[in-house]
Amino acid sequence: MDKSRIAFNRPCVTGKEIEYIKDVIAKGKFSGDNDYTKKCNSWIENKLGCRKVLLTTSGTHALDMMAILIGIKPGDEVIMPSFTFSSTANAFVLRGAKIVFVDVNPDTMNIDEAIVEKAVTEKTKAIVAVHYAGVPCEMDTILSIGEKHHLYVFEDAAQAILSKHKGRFAGTLGNMAALSFHETKNIQCGEGGALLINDPDFIERAEIIREKGTDRSRFFRGEINKYGWVDFGSSYLPGELSAAFLFAQLEIAEEIITDRLESWKAYYMGLNSLQVEGLIQLAKIPEYMSHNGHLFYIKTRDLSERTSLQKYLNENNINCVFHYIPLHSSRAGKKYGRFYGDDSFTTSDSERLLRLPMWYGLKSDQIAHVCEMIKKFYNK
Repeated sequence: MDKSRIAFNRPCVTGKEIEYIKDVIAKGKFSGDNDYTKKCNSWIENKLGCRKVLLTTSGTHALDMMAILIGIKPGDEVIMPSFTFSSTANAFVLRGAKIVFVDVNPDTMNIDEAIVEKAVTEKTKAIVAVHYAGVPCEMDTILSIGEKHHLYVFEDAAQAILSKHKGRFAGTLGNMAALSFHETKNIQCGEGGALLINDPDFIERAEIIREKGTDRSRFFRGEINKYGWVDFGSSYLPGELSAAFLFAQLEIAEEIITDRLESWKAYYMGLNSLQVEGLIQLAKIPEYMSHNGHLFYIKTRDLSERTSLQKYLNENNINCVFHYIPLHSSRAGKKYGRFYGDDSFTTSDSERLLRLPMWYGLKSDQIAHVCEMIKKFYNK
């Protein structure tokens, strides 16, 4: 077995990216919303069953567009987990909202749906469900809360492409959702994202906001004879080179997901004996969810143990990393948000979480070696 360093992540490359990029160059159309952008939008719409998809320059920009579309303003509150990336909060903070952080379910590290309704106030405008590690949140409860209190429900599905909640794809359940195609994601184009719109009332204005506040999309479809500036907006659409790269990945998305799930299962089988002994904890996937193998993590018994294990693995050429520092404990989180209720699991479990190498093409003997080294650490 090759015992050279095992990287934490290797961005996926399928082999067709160069061919499609050359096609863009040959056609001489490099700006957004040309052939490959449309192909990507259509692929996602048809595969997921989403009403409308708009490719964006990042998952962050998809979230930004959600905040604009629902008219977030100073004084509004948005509920979300603290265990998420800063983009989830920034999108709403930029429009003046106060973030209300709630605790996570330690089994999945997703937002604890049992707490969400208690955090609702007269100022609440939206709930953001973050599908951590590609495992969907328990959306039935969250959607019912949104309906009861007349709140928007958004999905931060950055990590969850092709994951399912009770047979329905993540990103198709709330009013809108964001996907990410950052190089760390299962399907990637370096930097990129998509806005998924399930509420038809948002479609026309989303196109306008994405196109610098103009109705240019309607002009190109022949619906109007000229276009102009009709609303505020920005340039949220990616160029054709990025879209061409991305389409090469979308074409074999299921193969990529299957490969990662096989790696995920191999890790679980290789490390479950340590869980049985009470030495580590592994993620618990609800029976009604199907995830996409985005990442594999273990939880050690405490922060000190995680630090020691991470150091040990890195010294043995295995690159492992921890994940988010909970937003509510950060400087910006304290300024722009507040934590509702008790922090029973968010901080303690995030401090114990260690992510293992995971990427398309990771070999079974590499996984076996990682598991072996973790077992050696605990045997000591």
